[in-house]
Amino acid sequence: MKLLRFQAWLAAVWVGVMVGVGGVAAPSVFMVLERELAGKAAGRMFTLEAKLTLGLAIVSFMIERRRVRDLAESGQATTVMTGNLLLILGALFLAIFGEFVLHPMIEAAKAGQPVALSFGALHGMSSALYWVRAVMVGCLAWRLAANRA
Repeated sequence: MKLLRFQAWLAAVWVGVMVGVGGVAAPSVFMVLERELAGKAAGRMFTLEAKLTLGLAIVSFMIERRRVRDLAESGQATTVMTGNLLLILGALFLAIFGEFVLHPMIEAAKAGQPVALSFGALHGMSSALYWVRAVMVGCLAWRLAANRA
């Protein structure tokens, strides 16, 4: 029970960081700094958030595996691939894709190098996937909190 409570708390903190960075901090930077400097600051915030996501996803993954193993050992019917695990892995994949695939392409587009899509298209895709990831983590937090009852 304590493990489930900690996992729910971890997911809530995770989604809170994502909303704080993507919904509050990054837009605020563009209101007070010139565009180029604001872009660098926001990019740095999103890089730090992606690294934090990698850590939180790994910890949450390990907790979920342990929780499922404990359920199986106690004789309860369960599956290895839980909905929670799918949400964790989906968020992890989107974080890795955004940071290590889209971000370098965005930087190349800003530098004027040839890329498959325009800066605007890449930025839009990155933003959309970021918010899809935030919704996934929010759903994870909700599911975990509901399981506590």
